[in-house]
Amino acid sequence: MISKLSAVLPDLSPWRSSRDFRLLWVQGLVTYFGSFMALVALPLQIKELTGSPLAVGAMGAVELVPLVIFGLYGGALADAVDRGRVILLTEAGLGLLALVLLVNAVLPEPMLWPLYVVAAGVAALAGLQRPALDSLLARIVPHDQLAAAAALNALRWQIGAIAGPALAGLVVAYAGNAPAYATTAVCFTVSVLLCLRLSPAPPAENAGRPSLRGIAEGARYAWSRPVLLGTYAVDLAAMFFAFPNTIFPFLADELDADWSLGLMYAAGSVGSVLVSLTSGWVSRVRRHGLLVVCGAAGWGLAVAAAGWTSNVWLVLVCLGLAGAGDMLSGLGRSTIWNQTVPDGLRGRLAGIEVLSYSVGPQLGQVRAGAMAGWTGTRPAFWTGGLACVVSVGLLATALPKLLTYDAQTDEDARRRRAAHTAAAGGRETADTASTETEPAGVRTAPDGLPGA
Repeated sequence: MISKLSAVLPDLSPWRSSRDFRLLWVQGLVTYFGSFMALVALPLQIKELTGSPLAVGAMGAVELVPLVIFGLYGGALADAVDRGRVILLTEAGLGLLALVLLVNAVLPEPMLWPLYVVAAGVAALAGLQRPALDSLLARIVPHDQLAAAAALNALRWQIGAIAGPALAGLVVAYAGNAPAYATTAVCFTVSVLLCLRLSPAPPAENAGRPSLRGIAEGARYAWSRPVLLGTYAVDLAAMFFAFPNTIFPFLADELDADWSLGLMYAAGSVGSVLVSLTSGWVSRVRRHGLLVVCGAAGWGLAVAAAGWTSNVWLVLVCLGLAGAGDMLSGLGRSTIWNQTVPDGLRGRLAGIEVLSYSVGPQLGQVRAGAMAGWTGTRPAFWTGGLACVVSVGLLATALPKLLTYDAQTDEDARRRRAAHTAAAGGRETADTASTETEPAGVRTAPDGLPGA
Protein backbone atom coordinates (compact mmCIF):
# COMPACT_ATOMS: atom_id res chain seq x y z
CA MET A 1 0.00 0.00 0.00
CA ILE A 2 2.81 2.40 0.92
CA SER A 3 4.68 1.62 -2.30
CA LYS A 4 1.54 2.29 -4.36
CA LEU A 5 1.02 5.60 -2.57
CA SER A 6 4.63 6.68 -3.09
CA ALA A 7 4.27 5.95 -6.81
CA VAL A 8 1.70 8.73 -7.22
CA LEU A 9 2.86 11.27 -4.62
CA PRO A 10 5.20 14.06 -5.81
CA ASP A 11 8.85 13.09 -6.27
CA LEU A 12 10.87 15.16 -3.76
CA SER A 13 14.30 14.32 -5.20
CA PRO A 14 15.00 17.87 -6.48
CA TRP A 15 14.15 19.30 -3.06
CA ARG A 16 16.61 16.95 -1.36
CA SER A 17 19.44 17.30 -3.89
CA SER A 18 19.61 21.07 -4.49
CA ARG A 19 19.83 23.91 -1.94
CA ASP A 20 19.18 26.52 -4.64
CA PHE A 21 16.08 24.66 -5.77
CA ARG A 22 14.75 24.77 -2.20
CA LEU A 23 15.45 28.50 -1.98
CA LEU A 24 13.77 29.22 -5.32
CA TRP A 25 10.81 27.04 -4.40
CA VAL A 26 10.14 28.95 -1.19
CA GLN A 27 10.87 32.31 -2.84
CA GLY A 28 8.47 31.50 -5.65
CA LEU A 29 5.73 30.47 -3.23
CA VAL A 30 6.00 33.79 -1.39
CA THR A 31 6.04 35.75 -4.66
CA TYR A 32 3.07 33.90 -6.12
CA PHE A 33 1.02 34.50 -3.00
CA GLY A 34 1.61 38.24 -3.19
CA SER A 35 1.18 38.38 -6.95
CA PHE A 36 -2.18 36.65 -6.90
CA MET A 37 -3.41 39.05 -4.24
CA ALA A 38 -2.76 41.87 -6.71
CA LEU A 39 -4.08 39.80 -9.63
CA VAL A 40 -7.54 39.84 -8.06
CA ALA A 41 -7.44 43.39 -6.72
CA LEU A 42 -6.19 45.14 -9.87
CA PRO A 43 -8.89 44.14 -12.42
CA LEU A 44 -11.54 44.50 -9.73
CA GLN A 45 -10.38 48.04 -9.02
CA ILE A 46 -10.50 48.90 -12.73
CA LYS A 47 -14.03 47.46 -12.85
CA GLU A 48 -15.04 49.60 -9.87
CA LEU A 49 -13.61 52.74 -11.47
CA THR A 50 -15.02 52.19 -14.98
CA GLY A 51 -17.72 49.49 -14.95
CA SER A 52 -16.49 48.41 -18.39
CA PRO A 53 -15.42 44.87 -19.44
CA LEU A 54 -13.39 46.43 -22.26
CA ALA A 55 -11.51 48.67 -19.81
CA VAL A 56 -10.59 45.61 -17.76
CA GLY A 57 -9.57 43.67 -20.87
CA ALA A 58 -7.47 46.63 -22.04
CA MET A 59 -5.07 45.81 -19.23
CA GLY A 60 -3.86 42.93 -21.39
CA ALA A 61 -3.24 45.25 -24.34
CA VAL A 62 -1.23 47.62 -22.15
CA GLU A 63 0.93 44.73 -20.93
CA LEU A 64 1.51 43.18 -24.35
CA VAL A 65 4.20 45.42 -25.89
CA PRO A 66 6.51 45.62 -22.84
CA LEU A 67 6.11 41.89 -22.31
CA VAL A 68 7.20 41.08 -25.86
CA ILE A 69 10.12 43.53 -25.93
CA PHE A 70 11.49 42.81 -22.47
CA GLY A 71 10.75 39.10 -22.69
CA LEU A 72 12.94 38.71 -25.76
CA TYR A 73 15.64 40.98 -24.31
CA GLY A 74 15.41 39.15 -21.00
CA GLY A 75 16.17 35.91 -22.79
CA ALA A 76 19.37 37.31 -24.27
CA LEU A 77 20.23 38.90 -20.91
CA ALA A 78 19.86 35.58 -19.08
CA ASP A 79 22.53 34.02 -21.33
CA ALA A 80 24.90 36.97 -20.84
CA VAL A 81 24.84 37.86 -17.12
CA ASP A 82 24.36 36.22 -13.72
CA ARG A 83 20.83 34.82 -13.78
CA GLY A 84 20.42 35.08 -10.02
CA ARG A 85 21.16 38.80 -10.13
CA VAL A 86 18.49 39.33 -12.78
CA ILE A 87 15.95 37.57 -10.55
CA LEU A 88 16.96 39.64 -7.53
CA LEU A 89 16.74 43.03 -9.23
CA THR A 90 13.44 42.33 -10.96
CA GLU A 91 11.88 41.11 -7.68
CA ALA A 92 12.93 44.39 -6.07
CA GLY A 93 11.37 46.34 -8.95
CA LEU A 94 8.10 44.42 -8.66
CA GLY A 95 8.00 45.23 -4.95
CA LEU A 96 8.32 48.96 -5.72
CA LEU A 97 5.42 48.75 -8.19
CA ALA A 98 3.30 47.10 -5.50
CA LEU A 99 3.99 50.15 -3.31
CA VAL A 100 2.74 52.41 -6.13
CA LEU A 101 -0.53 50.47 -6.20
CA LEU A 102 -0.80 50.79 -2.43
CA VAL A 103 -0.24 54.55 -2.46
CA ASN A 104 -2.83 55.02 -5.22
CA ALA A 105 -5.35 52.83 -3.38
CA VAL A 106 -5.21 54.92 -0.19
CA LEU A 107 -5.88 58.20 -2.03
CA PRO A 108 -9.30 59.74 -1.40
CA GLU A 109 -10.04 59.27 -5.10
CA PRO A 110 -7.82 56.55 -6.63
CA MET A 111 -6.74 57.27 -10.19
CA LEU A 112 -7.17 54.95 -13.16
CA TRP A 113 -4.04 55.70 -15.20
CA PRO A 114 -1.52 54.50 -12.55
CA LEU A 115 -3.15 51.06 -12.70
CA TYR A 116 -2.34 50.75 -16.40
CA VAL A 117 1.18 52.15 -15.89
CA VAL A 118 1.89 49.62 -13.16
CA ALA A 119 0.43 46.82 -15.29
CA ALA A 120 2.86 47.75 -18.08
CA GLY A 121 5.76 47.94 -15.62
CA VAL A 122 4.94 44.54 -14.14
CA ALA A 123 4.83 43.05 -17.65
CA ALA A 124 8.25 44.52 -18.46
CA LEU A 125 9.87 43.22 -15.27
CA ALA A 126 8.20 39.84 -15.59
CA GLY A 127 9.49 39.63 -19.16
CA LEU A 128 13.03 40.31 -17.95
CA GLN A 129 12.78 37.84 -15.08
CA ARG A 130 11.03 34.82 -16.55
CA PRO A 131 13.86 33.66 -18.89
CA ALA A 132 16.38 33.83 -16.04
CA LEU A 133 14.11 31.77 -13.79
CA ASP A 134 13.33 29.18 -16.45
CA SER A 135 16.90 28.80 -17.66
CA LEU A 136 18.25 28.42 -14.11
CA LEU A 137 16.28 25.27 -13.31
CA ALA A 138 18.24 22.89 -15.55
CA ARG A 139 21.50 24.18 -14.08
CA ILE A 140 20.62 23.53 -10.43
CA VAL A 141 18.65 20.25 -10.82
CA PRO A 142 20.03 16.91 -12.15
CA HIS A 143 18.78 16.01 -15.63
CA ASP A 144 16.88 12.93 -14.49
CA GLN A 145 14.99 15.04 -11.93
CA LEU A 146 13.73 17.74 -14.31
CA ALA A 147 10.22 16.31 -14.67
CA ALA A 148 9.93 16.00 -10.89
CA ALA A 149 11.21 19.58 -10.47
CA ALA A 150 8.61 20.82 -12.96
CA ALA A 151 5.86 19.09 -10.96
CA LEU A 152 7.11 20.56 -7.66
CA ASN A 153 7.30 24.04 -9.18
CA ALA A 154 3.77 23.64 -10.47
CA LEU A 155 2.62 22.58 -7.00
CA ARG A 156 4.25 25.69 -5.55
CA TRP A 157 2.46 27.88 -8.08
CA GLN A 158 -0.86 26.23 -7.32
CA ILE A 159 -0.58 26.70 -3.57
CA GLY A 160 -0.09 30.43 -4.12
CA ALA A 161 -2.77 30.51 -6.81
CA ILE A 162 -5.33 28.93 -4.48
CA ALA A 163 -4.53 30.78 -1.28
CA GLY A 164 -3.81 34.16 -2.90
CA PRO A 165 -7.01 34.67 -4.91
CA ALA A 166 -9.27 33.07 -2.29
CA LEU A 167 -7.91 35.31 0.45
CA ALA A 168 -7.72 38.33 -1.85
CA GLY A 169 -11.40 38.00 -2.73
CA LEU A 170 -12.27 38.19 0.97
CA VAL A 171 -9.75 40.95 1.74
CA VAL A 172 -10.90 43.17 -1.13
CA ALA A 173 -14.58 42.55 -0.40
CA TYR A 174 -14.36 43.37 3.31
CA ALA A 175 -11.29 45.61 3.68
CA GLY A 176 -10.68 47.18 0.27
CA ASN A 177 -7.82 47.11 -2.24
CA ALA A 178 -5.14 48.70 -0.06
CA PRO A 179 -4.63 45.69 2.27
CA ALA A 180 -4.27 43.40 -0.76
CA TYR A 181 -1.58 45.64 -2.26
CA ALA A 182 0.15 45.94 1.12
CA THR A 183 0.35 42.15 1.34
CA THR A 184 1.85 42.06 -2.14
CA ALA A 185 4.56 44.56 -1.15
CA VAL A 186 5.46 42.57 1.99
CA CYS A 187 5.68 39.33 0.00
CA PHE A 188 8.12 40.84 -2.49
CA THR A 189 10.27 42.15 0.36
CA VAL A 190 10.56 38.62 1.76
CA SER A 191 11.29 37.31 -1.74
CA VAL A 192 14.20 39.72 -2.20
CA LEU A 193 15.75 38.54 1.08
CA LEU A 194 15.55 34.93 -0.11
CA CYS A 195 17.04 35.79 -3.51
CA LEU A 196 20.07 37.30 -1.78
CA ARG A 197 20.97 33.78 -0.58
CA LEU A 198 21.07 32.18 -4.05
CA SER A 199 24.39 30.87 -5.33
CA PRO A 200 25.94 32.80 -8.25
CA ALA A 201 24.76 31.64 -11.67
CA PRO A 202 27.28 33.21 -14.08
CA PRO A 203 26.98 32.91 -17.86
CA ALA A 204 29.19 30.75 -20.06
CA GLU A 205 32.77 31.98 -20.43
CA ASN A 206 32.29 32.81 -24.11
CA ALA A 207 28.91 34.51 -23.63
CA GLY A 208 28.55 37.76 -25.54
CA ARG A 209 26.50 40.81 -24.74
CA PRO A 210 22.73 40.74 -25.31
CA SER A 211 22.02 41.56 -28.95
CA LEU A 212 19.47 41.16 -31.72
CA ARG A 213 21.85 38.71 -33.34
CA GLY A 214 21.81 36.51 -30.25
CA ILE A 215 18.01 36.67 -30.07
CA ALA A 216 17.86 35.67 -33.73
CA GLU A 217 20.03 32.62 -33.00
CA GLY A 218 17.53 31.45 -30.40
CA ALA A 219 14.63 32.08 -32.78
CA ARG A 220 16.32 30.04 -35.54
CA TYR A 221 16.88 27.14 -33.15
CA ALA A 222 13.22 27.17 -32.03
CA TRP A 223 11.99 27.38 -35.62
CA SER A 224 14.14 24.41 -36.62
CA ARG A 225 12.67 22.21 -33.87
CA PRO A 226 9.04 21.22 -34.63
CA VAL A 227 8.58 19.81 -31.13
CA LEU A 228 9.54 23.07 -29.44
CA LEU A 229 7.58 25.06 -31.99
CA GLY A 230 4.54 22.93 -31.25
CA THR A 231 4.73 23.53 -27.49
CA TYR A 232 4.84 27.30 -28.06
CA ALA A 233 2.05 27.32 -30.64
CA VAL A 234 -0.34 25.09 -28.67
CA ASP A 235 0.02 27.14 -25.50
CA LEU A 236 -0.36 30.43 -27.37
CA ALA A 237 -3.57 29.24 -29.05
CA ALA A 238 -5.03 27.82 -25.83
CA MET A 239 -4.43 31.01 -23.87
CA PHE A 240 -5.56 33.37 -26.63
CA PHE A 241 -8.91 31.67 -27.16
CA ALA A 242 -9.69 30.38 -23.67
CA PHE A 243 -8.24 32.68 -20.99
CA PRO A 244 -11.37 34.19 -19.37
CA ASN A 245 -9.93 35.40 -16.03
CA THR A 246 -10.35 39.06 -16.84
CA ILE A 247 -14.16 38.72 -17.05
CA PHE A 248 -14.62 36.71 -13.85
CA PRO A 249 -16.00 39.80 -12.02
CA PHE A 250 -18.74 40.11 -14.66
CA LEU A 251 -19.56 36.39 -14.55
CA ALA A 252 -19.91 36.57 -10.77
CA ASP A 253 -22.34 39.47 -11.22
CA GLU A 254 -24.40 37.58 -13.83
CA LEU A 255 -24.67 34.55 -11.56
CA ASP A 256 -25.63 36.79 -8.62
CA ALA A 257 -22.71 35.34 -6.67
CA ASP A 258 -20.25 38.11 -5.83
CA TRP A 259 -18.92 35.91 -3.04
CA SER A 260 -17.62 33.46 -5.66
CA LEU A 261 -15.12 35.82 -7.35
CA GLY A 262 -12.11 34.72 -5.32
CA LEU A 263 -13.13 31.08 -5.77
CA MET A 264 -13.30 31.53 -9.54
CA TYR A 265 -9.72 32.74 -9.60
CA ALA A 266 -8.67 29.88 -7.33
CA ALA A 267 -10.71 27.06 -8.93
CA GLY A 268 -8.30 26.42 -11.79
CA SER A 269 -5.46 26.06 -9.33
CA VAL A 270 -7.46 23.58 -7.25
CA GLY A 271 -7.70 21.35 -10.33
CA SER A 272 -4.03 21.85 -11.04
CA VAL A 273 -2.94 21.02 -7.51
CA LEU A 274 -4.87 17.75 -7.60
CA VAL A 275 -2.78 16.76 -10.62
CA SER A 276 0.44 17.88 -8.92
CA LEU A 277 -0.31 16.01 -5.70
CA THR A 278 -0.59 12.81 -7.74
CA SER A 279 2.32 13.64 -10.05
CA GLY A 280 4.63 10.78 -9.12
CA TRP A 281 3.74 9.12 -12.43
CA VAL A 282 5.13 12.08 -14.40
CA SER A 283 8.72 10.90 -13.92
CA ARG A 284 7.81 7.73 -15.82
CA VAL A 285 6.12 9.43 -18.79
CA ARG A 286 7.99 9.50 -22.10
CA ARG A 287 5.35 10.98 -24.46
CA HIS A 288 5.31 14.53 -23.10
CA GLY A 289 4.07 16.01 -26.39
CA LEU A 290 0.87 14.01 -26.00
CA LEU A 291 0.44 15.58 -22.56
CA VAL A 292 0.76 19.05 -24.09
CA VAL A 293 -1.95 18.47 -26.71
CA CYS A 294 -4.45 16.55 -24.58
CA GLY A 295 -4.07 18.93 -21.66
CA ALA A 296 -4.62 22.04 -23.79
CA ALA A 297 -7.67 20.51 -25.49
CA GLY A 298 -9.10 19.57 -22.09
CA TRP A 299 -8.54 23.13 -20.88
CA GLY A 300 -10.55 24.55 -23.78
CA LEU A 301 -13.40 22.08 -23.42
CA ALA A 302 -13.75 22.80 -19.70
CA VAL A 303 -13.77 26.58 -20.28
CA ALA A 304 -16.51 26.12 -22.86
CA ALA A 305 -18.53 24.05 -20.37
CA ALA A 306 -18.16 26.84 -17.79
CA GLY A 307 -19.89 29.17 -20.24
CA TRP A 308 -22.74 26.75 -20.89
CA THR A 309 -23.87 26.37 -17.27
CA SER A 310 -25.66 28.93 -15.10
CA ASN A 311 -25.02 27.12 -11.80
CA VAL A 312 -22.14 28.77 -9.97
CA TRP A 313 -20.98 25.51 -8.38
CA LEU A 314 -20.84 23.78 -11.77
CA VAL A 315 -18.91 26.77 -13.10
CA LEU A 316 -16.35 26.30 -10.33
CA VAL A 317 -16.10 22.57 -11.11
CA CYS A 318 -15.54 23.33 -14.80
CA LEU A 319 -12.84 25.86 -13.96
CA GLY A 320 -11.19 23.25 -11.75
CA LEU A 321 -11.18 20.76 -14.64
CA ALA A 322 -9.71 23.46 -16.88
CA GLY A 323 -6.90 23.94 -14.39
CA ALA A 324 -6.19 20.21 -14.39
CA GLY A 325 -5.91 20.23 -18.18
CA ASP A 326 -3.62 23.24 -18.13
CA MET A 327 -1.46 21.53 -15.52
CA LEU A 328 -0.99 18.47 -17.71
CA SER A 329 -0.10 20.63 -20.70
CA GLY A 330 2.30 22.75 -18.63
CA LEU A 331 4.12 19.70 -17.27
CA GLY A 332 4.61 18.43 -20.79
CA ARG A 333 5.90 21.78 -22.08
CA SER A 334 8.29 22.34 -19.19
CA THR A 335 9.75 18.84 -19.38
CA ILE A 336 10.28 18.94 -23.16
CA TRP A 337 11.91 22.34 -22.88
CA ASN A 338 14.30 21.33 -20.10
CA GLN A 339 15.12 17.97 -21.72
CA THR A 340 16.06 19.32 -25.14
CA VAL A 341 17.35 22.93 -25.05
CA PRO A 342 21.15 23.49 -24.81
CA ASP A 343 22.31 25.46 -21.77
CA GLY A 344 23.95 28.13 -23.94
CA LEU A 345 20.59 28.89 -25.56
CA ARG A 346 18.33 28.44 -22.55
CA GLY A 347 17.93 32.13 -21.76
CA ARG A 348 17.03 33.08 -25.32
CA LEU A 349 14.68 30.13 -25.73
CA ALA A 350 13.07 31.06 -22.43
CA GLY A 351 12.57 34.56 -23.80
CA ILE A 352 10.69 33.08 -26.75
CA GLU A 353 8.76 30.85 -24.36
CA VAL A 354 7.63 34.00 -22.54
CA LEU A 355 5.78 34.97 -25.70
CA SER A 356 3.70 31.79 -25.68
CA TYR A 357 3.32 31.57 -21.92
CA SER A 358 2.51 35.22 -21.24
CA VAL A 359 1.51 36.96 -24.47
CA GLY A 360 -1.28 34.43 -25.01
CA PRO A 361 -3.02 35.36 -21.74
CA GLN A 362 -2.54 39.08 -22.40
CA LEU A 363 -4.16 38.82 -25.82
CA GLY A 364 -6.71 36.47 -24.29
CA GLN A 365 -7.74 39.18 -21.84
CA VAL A 366 -8.36 41.57 -24.71
CA ARG A 367 -10.31 38.92 -26.64
CA ALA A 368 -12.41 37.94 -23.64
CA GLY A 369 -13.18 41.55 -22.67
CA ALA A 370 -14.09 42.56 -26.21
CA MET A 371 -16.18 39.43 -26.79
CA ALA A 372 -18.00 39.88 -23.47
CA GLY A 373 -18.84 43.47 -24.38
CA TRP A 374 -20.14 42.35 -27.77
CA THR A 375 -21.95 39.05 -27.12
CA GLY A 376 -22.21 38.82 -23.33
CA THR A 377 -20.06 37.21 -20.67
CA ARG A 378 -21.07 33.58 -20.98
CA PRO A 379 -20.82 33.41 -24.80
CA ALA A 380 -17.31 34.83 -24.43
CA PHE A 381 -16.49 31.70 -22.41
CA TRP A 382 -17.94 28.97 -24.61
CA THR A 383 -16.94 30.41 -27.99
CA GLY A 384 -13.37 30.82 -26.82
CA GLY A 385 -13.26 27.32 -25.35
CA LEU A 386 -14.47 25.69 -28.55
CA ALA A 387 -12.03 27.77 -30.63
CA CYS A 388 -9.25 26.53 -28.35
CA VAL A 389 -10.14 22.86 -28.96
CA VAL A 390 -10.30 23.34 -32.73
CA SER A 391 -7.02 25.27 -32.93
CA VAL A 392 -5.14 22.73 -30.77
CA GLY A 393 -6.39 19.92 -33.01
CA LEU A 394 -5.25 21.72 -36.15
CA LEU A 395 -1.80 22.43 -34.66
CA ALA A 396 -1.36 18.80 -33.60
CA THR A 397 -2.18 17.72 -37.15
CA ALA A 398 0.23 20.25 -38.66
CA LEU A 399 3.07 19.35 -36.24
CA PRO A 400 2.93 15.54 -35.84
CA LYS A 401 6.40 15.35 -34.26
CA LEU A 402 4.96 16.97 -31.14
CA LEU A 403 2.58 14.04 -30.65
CA THR A 404 5.30 11.45 -31.30
CA TYR A 405 7.95 13.06 -29.06
CA ASP A 406 9.62 10.39 -26.90
CA ALA A 407 12.12 11.40 -24.21
CA GLN A 408 14.14 8.21 -24.77
CA THR A 409 14.50 8.46 -28.55
CA ASP A 410 14.40 12.18 -29.38
CA GLU A 411 17.86 13.22 -30.62
CA ASP A 412 17.96 16.57 -28.80
CA ALA A 413 16.88 14.95 -25.52
CA ARG A 414 19.52 12.22 -25.88
CA ARG A 415 22.30 14.75 -26.56
CA ARG A 416 21.25 16.93 -23.66
CA ARG A 417 21.05 13.93 -21.32
CA ALA A 418 24.50 12.71 -22.35
CA ALA A 419 26.05 16.16 -21.90
CA HIS A 420 24.43 16.60 -18.50
CA THR A 421 25.64 13.17 -17.36
CA ALA A 422 29.18 13.90 -18.53
CA ALA A 423 29.16 17.29 -16.78
CA ALA A 424 27.93 15.74 -13.54
CA GLY A 425 30.77 13.20 -13.77
CA GLY A 426 33.35 15.99 -13.93
CA ARG A 427 34.46 15.28 -17.49
CA GLU A 428 33.24 18.68 -18.68
CA THR A 429 31.47 21.71 -17.34
CA ALA A 430 27.83 22.48 -18.02
CA ASP A 431 28.85 25.39 -20.18
CA THR A 432 31.14 23.37 -22.43
CA ALA A 433 28.58 20.60 -22.54
CA SER A 434 26.07 23.02 -23.96
CA THR A 435 28.20 23.65 -27.04
CA GLU A 436 28.00 19.95 -27.91
CA THR A 437 24.23 20.14 -28.03
CA GLU A 438 23.92 23.11 -30.33
CA PRO A 439 21.96 22.52 -33.51
CA ALA A 440 23.70 21.35 -36.62
CA GLY A 441 24.42 24.15 -39.02
CA VAL A 442 24.76 26.86 -36.36
CA ARG A 443 28.37 27.92 -35.94
CA THR A 444 29.26 29.78 -32.73
CA ALA A 445 31.68 32.67 -32.99
CA PRO A 446 34.17 33.50 -30.17
CA ASP A 447 31.81 36.12 -28.76
CA GLY A 448 29.07 33.53 -28.27
CA LEU A 449 27.02 34.71 -31.22
CA PRO A 450 26.22 32.62 -34.29
CA GLY A 451 28.83 32.67 -36.98
CA ALA A 452 28.16 34.16 -40.38
